Amino acid sequence: MATEKPTLYALSTCSHCKSTKKLLTECDVEYNYVQVDDLEGEERKAILADIKALNPRCSFPTVKINETVIVGYKEKEIKAALGIKDES
Repeated sequence: MATEKPTLYALSTCSHCKSTKKLLTECDVEYNYVQVDDLEGEERKAILADIKALNPRCSFPTVKINETVIVGYKEKEIKAALGIKDES
């Protein structure tokens, strides 16, 4: 089974985005991080199109883990998608 690095699409001002980033880091997961509000022009437009394809509401955070897309800070869903047993 091929696995790709998870991608976190986030905003710098979003507390849920910060919590998701912290969770991925604490779980020792290597991931791609895209801080959308730092992008400009065509790059921003392209990334927003990518996000809308995954999450039509284009809300944050949006996390893509293999074929699973999780919108919002949902710790249990994120851990399940990563194959991490939730101890809570």
